[in-house]
Amino acid sequence: MKRETPPPSPRSSAGSVSRQPGRWQLDRIVAELRTSREETHSIRRDGEARRAPSRDALEAILDGLTEALFPRHYGQSDLDGENIDYFVGNTLSAALDSLSAQIHRGALFVGDELEPGFVHEEAIELTRAFATQLPPVRGLLINDLRAAFVGDPAARNFPEILIGYPGMTAIIHHRLAHLLYQIGARLVARLMSEIAHTRTGIDIHPGARIGSGFFIDHGTGVVIGETAIIGNNVRIYQAVTLGARHFPTDDEGHVIKGDARHPIVEDEVVIYAGATILGRITIGRGSTIGGNVWLTKDVPPNSIVTQATARNTPSGA
Repeated sequence: MKRETPPPSPRSSAGSVSRQPGRWQLDRIVAELRTSREETHSIRRDGEARRAPSRDALEAILDGLTEALFPRHYGQSDLDGENIDYFVGNTLSAALDSLSAQIHRGALFVGDELEPGFVHEEAIELTRAFATQLPPVRGLLINDLRAAFVGDPAARNFPEILIGYPGMTAIIHHRLAHLLYQIGARLVARLMSEIAHTRTGIDIHPGARIGSGFFIDHGTGVVIGETAIIGNNVRIYQAVTLGARHFPTDDEGHVIKGDARHPIVEDEVVIYAGATILGRITIGRGSTIGGNVWLTKDVPPNSIVTQATARNTPSGA
């Protein structure tokens, strides 16, 4: 009986194809990508190509700054009174050196044609200005920590909140990114806020102004826009959005950048899960916004806003 030769396996067939020259038609694809990159869909500025800030470096900078602010919680638990300042100084020095380099990169990457020496010196000055604000920022973060402890009955101690709560991580990152945003290092600030977004699921634009004693409970899905202003001792829950209702345009139809378009939330406000608050409206001091509320109008102080109750009307009534 004649034995039939089995057909080649897909693996051996694919293997033979993989050895054929020009299997991906790279010459054509590379040429088309060049045309797209340089001509039809170019987004690069004219002049010399520049390196973007490094996300990996910024993550390390954020970690280093956080260790310097809270050395026994995020740094080394065995630090004592004799060596803790050396640890903080060394950690801070390395983080600030790297931050200056990333600010320099950011200025070159998105800025106009500038003398490299000038930009480098400016980056050093911006980093120095940033560093001088770290002690008061730590004071703000301690107030945030206390607000979380008071506002969450499940919280047993400060360390649990500081190293375990995503809302605390997000506000640490935001307060550092906001400093950079204020001094003009906006690309670096934006990338830092996106690192926090990735780590926590909480999206706070670095331009948002947030007062003392801020607490985000649970946190996932929170969105706070660029021009939002939040007062002192505000508490919000997961899936809250402080967003824009519409985007004003100029005479040529272009969106106006930086226009005030996000809510103002005054002191002592509580916003429960799923609430969506849109536009440049004001939530008055001491108000409570219930869960899943859709809000586009001002709220007077000391108000309670909840969902409307749907009622069925009997036929013929």
